[in-house]
This record gives sequence, structure tokens and C-alpha cells, in this order.
Amino acid sequence: MPNSIATLLTRNLHEVFGEDDPGRRRTVIDELFAEDAVFYEPEGMHRGRDAIDRIAGVIRAAQPGLRYSPLRPPEEMHGAAGRIQWVAGRPGEAPAHAGTDVILARDGRIAAIYLFFDPVPA
Repeated sequence: MPNSIATLLTRNLHEVFGEDDPGRRRTVIDELFAEDAVFYEPEGMHRGRDAIDRIAGVIRAAQPGLRYSPLRPPEEMHGAAGRIQWVAGRPGEAPAHAGTDVILARDGRIAAIYLFFDPVPA
């Protein structure tokens, strides 16, 4: 059964970019992302599961202990696209980052994901 847009967005947030264990992260990437998926972020573009796995590991290593929290439920559009707005910070501290992930899905997997950084809410 294909993943819903909400499931793709939520699992990506917590189980890919919020996952400390590289093996678990890779397993989820293989489940959620199309083989030719592309991740667009302010620093560049990363094509394919291996590249997405590498950059997710780099991001995670640079921010140990950071936890992602959705600001509101994921939004879906026509079963093909969606977005989730989030904040990230260490438990008990003010958020350090905020952003919006936008995905395009194909056959129940993420085909493209776009990361936009947002102002941290006050």
C-alpha cells in the first residue's frame, strides 16, 4: 500500500532527518524515497538515495540532540504534493531552526523534496 503524503512528510522529518542511527535512517530512506529522488536545500541539490543518505547524515552530525516538531499537521494537495512546517531544537530549549518541507510524490514515495528555512517563531 502506498504511503500517504502525510505519512511521507512525518516519517521523513522524524525518521530520516531526525534519526541518529545511520542504519535505521538508510532503511527508511529506501522505503520512503524513489530511487531517483532529489533533495533541494539552500546549499545545493542531492540526487538519489545515496546522496540523500549522505546529506541527512551530515546534517544530523552537525546538530546532535536536535529534535524536530511539526508546527501543524501536514498539508496534502491532490495526493501528489504536500508540506509540513516544523521547528527544531534541543528538548527544553527554544527552537534553533524553523522550516518547511515540501514534497512531490510518485507511486507513494518521495520523488522530490524542497527544504525552505523559515524565521524561528517567537
